[in-house]
Order: sequence, then structure tokens, then C-alpha cells
Amino acid sequence: MKAKGKAHTFGDDVNTDEIIPARFLNTTDAKELASHCMEGIDSRFAQRVKSGDVIVAGKNFGCGSSREHAPFSIKSAGVSCVIAASFARIFYRNSINIGLPILESRQASKDIRQGDLLNIDFKKGEIINVTRNKRYVAQKFPEFMEKIISSGGLLQMVKKEYL
Repeated sequence: MKAKGKAHTFGDDVNTDEIIPARFLNTTDAKELASHCMEGIDSRFAQRVKSGDVIVAGKNFGCGSSREHAPFSIKSAGVSCVIAASFARIFYRNSINIGLPILESRQASKDIRQGDLLNIDFKKGEIINVTRNKRYVAQKFPEFMEKIISSGGLLQMVKKEYL
């Protein structure tokens, strides 16, 4: 699995209400959620993000409530990956369960700037900053998590494997 896109950078402690404000939680429509993605912290994000782009943030990304809408809105907006110094545990698990790749890399989190072009190789756990000619290491996914993500999420994997 690989990804390529421009970086959209955010700071520490981005919470789920900033990712998808609570007033939009009355829908599960992917397009509607995508149109409000990151609205609580950047009202123009949904207009600027392109398919394949990458969110890069600091520590504790996805803190706050356990709403699955948060990673789902990010994935629905076309974001190919979220890179952060660290993730809130429930956000991490929800992301994997819906098939949104997320990588922890403190160095990438500190060093990548808004608009940098990134190439990501999930199998190698490698992030290449094409713009700045730098390489960062992230922890590779265990095989079972890679299988969930490449299937499009846990539900899709179960459907493929067992139904």
C-alpha cells in the first residue's frame, strides 16, 4: 500500500469535535461528512483538500469523544493518510476499523510543512518528503491491521473473508 499527496498540517490535541463538529453528527452520509471535515479547526479545509492528500499533526490527534464520524469524515474527504506524533487510542482503533491508514512519526510530525508533497510506503513504514528531500520512519502495520486497512475496513474484510 502506498499514498501520495500534499500535507495539511495541524498542531497538538486536535479533538474529534474539531475534526467533525457535533452539529453534523446527525448524518452518516459520506459526502455530507466530508464537506464538514476539519471544520472546527479550519473552515476551508474541505474546499482545499484533494483526493490523496495527507493530514499531518502533532501529539494526541483525535482526542475527545469516541465518535467514528471523525475518521470517517477524514477518509470520506479523500485523505489518504493521517500522520501524527501520537493518536488518541479510540481514534486510532476507529481509523483502522474503517480502513483509514494512520502513522505515528514524531520526526515527520515536527518537520513536515503545509503543502509539502509526501510519498508514503505503508509496507516499509516510510514517509518521503519530496519537497524537502527528507525521509522519515514510522512503525509498520502488523499484518492483520494491514489486511483490515487494505480491505477498506473491518466490516469489508469480514464480508470478503467470511460471508
